Amino acid sequence: MAIKGRNRANANFSMSSMTDIVFLLLVFFLIASTMISPNGVKVLLPKSSTRTTGKQQISVTITEDIKYFVNKRQVPFEQLERTLQSRLSGEEKPGIVLRTDETVDVKHVVAVMEIANRNKYQMVLATRAK
Repeated sequence: MAIKGRNRANANFSMSSMTDIVFLLLVFFLIASTMISPNGVKVLLPKSSTRTTGKQQISVTITEDIKYFVNKRQVPFEQLERTLQSRLSGEEKPGIVLRTDETVDVKHVVAVMEIANRNKYQMVLATRAK
């Protein structure tokens, strides 16, 4: 007498649950990536109602205690121009985002802008929304 099993294993695999998981991960990373700032130095940016977008390769930050940072690395002002020249050499249209605390004197901002002007770099001043 042959014994037959009532429950047979189904060889079909449903992809719907895997698709849901991948979609939720995609949404999570899209939302999380917009919250991450590419610049590690925190400064209180001045307010502006206009937005300027463009391709900038490097970020220069001036903190409230007048420390200069190129991306996340602190650089003395005397070496700022050489650092920018070495980082932006070979770029077709080099661009800089200038991020400065709203309490910084204008003379420090102008000094960085003069460096950009001498080297024909495009400069964008970063601001926050009003």
